[in-house]
Amino acid sequence: MKRYLKILLVVSLVCGVLMSCSTTRRSHSHRPNYASLSKQYGIRINSSDFIPLYEEGALWLGTPYRYGGNSKRGVDCSGFVSAVYRKLFHVKLNRSAELILRRDCKKIGKKKLQTCDLVFFATGRNRSKVNHVGIYLKNGYFIHASTSKGVVISHLDEPYYRSKWKTAARVKM
Repeated sequence: MKRYLKILLVVSLVCGVLMSCSTTRRSHSHRPNYASLSKQYGIRINSSDFIPLYEEGALWLGTPYRYGGNSKRGVDCSGFVSAVYRKLFHVKLNRSAELILRRDCKKIGKKKLQTCDLVFFATGRNRSKVNHVGIYLKNGYFIHASTSKGVVISHLDEPYYRSKWKTAARVKM
């Protein structure tokens, strides 16, 4: 009898351990707050937009600029774009605007811009060299890491960005 009790105890313990290691599927519906996102971005965001981009971007808004940075403590333009693409699409991009354009993208016309495409600028002394990149949102708006303001939303028609515009491109996935 003692032997059976020991076996029963061991089997019960094994079952208990195995059951405690099981995972339960938790279903939770994530409902984006369109009003809050719209307010943060200063543009109307609705269910037809690619919400993961707006939610991820919102987490970065206001992050200070830091040359070579790639975290929320400080980020530069290519670090920001790379981090967002890694998070949303599991794609590893190069770490300079010029290399992202040359190696990771296919150029497209400005009129063909879609959400998540990249926009490139030449903001330095050399007007032919791409040195700044942002992620296109919609309606001319893009999100990027500005050297003076950190991660912000800007518009392609702002005089500064209009004068520094180089090209648009779509990431090869």
